Amino acid sequence: MSCCAPCSCGAIKQLADGAVPGVGDFIVLFYNPNIYPDTEYQKRLDEQIKYCEQLGVKYAVGDYNHDAWRIAVRGFEDAPERGSRCSKCFAFRFAYARNFAIQNGYDAVGSVFGVSRFKDQNQVDAAGRDACGEIIYMPINWDEKLRVSINRETDFYRQKYCGCEFSLRK
Repeated sequence: MSCCAPCSCGAIKQLADGAVPGVGDFIVLFYNPNIYPDTEYQKRLDEQIKYCEQLGVKYAVGDYNHDAWRIAVRGFEDAPERGSRCSKCFAFRFAYARNFAIQNGYDAVGSVFGVSRFKDQNQVDAAGRDACGEIIYMPINWDEKLRVSINRETDFYRQKYCGCEFSLRK
């Protein structure tokens, strides 16, 4: 699962190059109904598609249903970044990824959500393990140097917040 091109570029490159043991056929799933506003969502989606197409990598785009996401995190709007709202958000998105994987013949789900400086990898991994059920959750140690190098060489749109309206608060 990918949240944006700057966070996912290194992981996608590693997967495309066959550098992740045990991973063969893969697809980049962009499912981010948490992103607000929709113009921000579109910028991030466009960058993700552009990068996947540049590498010749398959990708899929999940439904952008911000209202459903808001219901999933209802009651946690005031939680801090890396708090309980983020856990709810990850669980909601991983559940979608699990269903996508089952429906499309994949047996595992991985994520770059924890790559962001705004998130906590342990929290992401816990949500992934809990939500993926019968699908394997693969906590992958992405090559940070590769991601940084790709970001230096590209003109990716870079955001200054996680994505949801609640992360815009100071």
